Amino acid sequence: MRVILFRPPGAGKGTQAKRLEEKLKIPQLSTGDMLRAEKAAGTELGRKAAEIMDKGGLVPDDVVIGMIASRIEKPDAQNGFILDGFPRTIPQGEALDHMLKAKGLKIDLVIGIDVPDTVLVNRVVKRRVCPDGHVYHLETNPPKVAGKCDVDGKDLVQRNDDNETAVMERQGKFHRDTAPLKTLYGPRGILKTVDGTKSIDDVSAAIMTILGR
Repeated sequence: MRVILFRPPGAGKGTQAKRLEEKLKIPQLSTGDMLRAEKAAGTELGRKAAEIMDKGGLVPDDVVIGMIASRIEKPDAQNGFILDGFPRTIPQGEALDHMLKAKGLKIDLVIGIDVPDTVLVNRVVKRRVCPDGHVYHLETNPPKVAGKCDVDGKDLVQRNDDNETAVMERQGKFHRDTAPLKTLYGPRGILKTVDGTKSIDDVSAAIMTILGR
């Protein structure tokens, strides 16, 4: 099963990707993680990406596609994978299709997590995190002690880009560049959507229903 999770920033994709990874026993592939891994390993792709990133540039689509192509050859991805945060544009989606077709593969399912912009802004602006990555929300999942992580007691902080202006900019970019991917996957009948305003467990259950699990 080869799955793409498709959603705007703040819709809970990361959480659901991890749950899918556990349930389906296939790896969650984050392009950011892959870039860092290739860079750390000193591969040709990693060196090329590092040169670009160190200069503040964006890694070209062909380099990212190359890393995905390499990653899905590994044993843990032979039964499928979950793409997390990619593709983000129609050209990336078309390049991904081309690469997979050359391997005799295809995307089986695209799961869209739909959340209204106003809800997403509230989620992100009121999000707080601890240095070890534990995430809270001041309204829906507050810490037991204000400003302190329940797990390790460390101070919670608000990420620099978790503000309304930054969120709206990310939303605008999503609607402009990423939302059109629906026209690529919708006609194939593989795009399914779930209501992302529900609880994490309800969203997970809805995704499992789509998967027939």
